[in-house]
Amino acid sequence: MHETELIPQQTAESTGGLETGECASCGNAQSLNGAANFVYALGQIQARFPSMAIEKEFAQAAGRAETAGLTNHEVIQSVLAQKQNRYLVRQLCWVFTVEGLDTYLLRPRDPADLDLFVEALRSSPRPTDVDVIIGVRGPIAAPQLCNGLMVPIVTVDHVYSFDIDSLLKSIPRPQAIAEDRFSSTAEELFWRVMQMADNAGASDEHRALNYLAVRYSAIYAHTAEAFGRNFALSSVDVRPSRLSGVRKIVDVIFSFTNRQNDVSEKSFVRVDVTDEFPFLMTKMSPYYDLN
Repeated sequence: MHETELIPQQTAESTGGLETGECASCGNAQSLNGAANFVYALGQIQARFPSMAIEKEFAQAAGRAETAGLTNHEVIQSVLAQKQNRYLVRQLCWVFTVEGLDTYLLRPRDPADLDLFVEALRSSPRPTDVDVIIGVRGPIAAPQLCNGLMVPIVTVDHVYSFDIDSLLKSIPRPQAIAEDRFSSTAEELFWRVMQMADNAGASDEHRALNYLAVRYSAIYAHTAEAFGRNFALSSVDVRPSRLSGVRKIVDVIFSFTNRQNDVSEKSFVRVDVTDEFPFLMTKMSPYYDLN
């Protein structure tokens, strides 16, 4: 079964352990039924100072660097990217926000992935920048860990970053659909997934949706074709699949309604969300209610 990868991955292999002093048990967090609490989330990575002492130390490091003419964001990215300031990178709080809300405190399983956190800061950030984290959710952070911020800790196994323009350019466009129409359709669908209520990428439903948004181009082509036939995207639902048994499988159902006669049609994609990395089981196909 073919799976189209939309965004090139910018990551190192994550096989190492945590750095000294980091949460050694974060990657072993278990839910009540014994399954790991996996996270597949879309948002933005931010760096925060855990204390005034670290903030003052950063200011001293910035004072030793060539920062004339740089913006605040450029200074932060430039200083943290310097090898001699690696100690500061380890001391910072790495916070993941979803829709502007502080959602997770990040810990890389492999210390080398801290470089990817620094790259995610971007010297010229835009609202359309997106970071993807895949990992395991652990306990709530202690207040002293990040200046009073109490959100779940996520041990990150995979992280990569992109912007919406890069996403749109990477999606294969059906020849029958004009480029400008296809881009607007794809962007609308992507933001609809991101803005779904409480989509923190922690539930099986949201993990499946977020996975499809960045890994399966057919959902964009199918939606654009439906728009071309004067159908509106009326809903996106996720339900446990009838095939679920030993493995957890969900059906992601896209419902379209004709704008003239209210006739509805549905298509679905089947995704396996048993493990940390979801994968496609069934390509976009017609969906029929059995009620």
